[in-house]
Amino acid sequence: MNDAPLLQAEALCRSYRSGDDTIVVLDRVDLVVQPGEMTAIVGASGSGKTTLLQILGTLDAPDSGRLFFRGRELTGKNEPDLAGHRNAHIGFIFQFHHLLPEFTALENVMMPGLINGRPRTALKEKAQHLLEQVGLGERLHHRSGELSGGEQQRVALARALVMDPALLLADEPTGNLDAASGNRVFTLLRELSSNLNLAVVMVTHNMDLARAMDRRLTLAEGRLHPDSSPASGDRPCPPPTTADR
Repeated sequence: MNDAPLLQAEALCRSYRSGDDTIVVLDRVDLVVQPGEMTAIVGASGSGKTTLLQILGTLDAPDSGRLFFRGRELTGKNEPDLAGHRNAHIGFIFQFHHLLPEFTALENVMMPGLINGRPRTALKEKAQHLLEQVGLGERLHHRSGELSGGEQQRVALARALVMDPALLLADEPTGNLDAASGNRVFTLLRELSSNLNLAVVMVTHNMDLARAMDRRLTLAEGRLHPDSSPASGDRPCPPPTTADR
């Protein structure tokens, strides 16, 4: 299966119960992501972009459909297996950086590896190298409150990469930043994607950033489209098997 895509989603469905109503969020979504590819997912607020990203990252499960990573199916795996998969292969970066305020930038970047039991000396060297790559070599020992918003998000980016993931899932990573800081974070993402053959799937409302990526997909009416024009589905999703899952 060496020629399999890095990530492949087939006919993902996700619905929620709201009283007697069923709200369809994802309607048989298909997606293929190749190594080193940068994909933007855009769409209106509430269209399901974050739900899709969480399912791709195995933080949530679809009602139906299948998810594969390098040809290995992930749907149906138990949580310990999925947690191991996330730790080994996926980095996450969100609109809010979620840094631990009592720790330094270096310690925050090291944290995923420390939790995983990685050797501290090698991990410290890796974290320092990543912080230098994102332009924070002089800020290693500053706590998050001593960093600007753009610097905090760059620390979060370095933390997402410390375990050498093949896939980075980014949910509005520049949403809380000014234009200059947001552009710098995006430029870093593109450079790291190219240098590390890192696949990036980014949810964003910033159309300028979306157009600068390898491809742009729009989530509308539960489906992914290569442009902003919704297409009708061929078969409806099955109803959710549990309420408010």
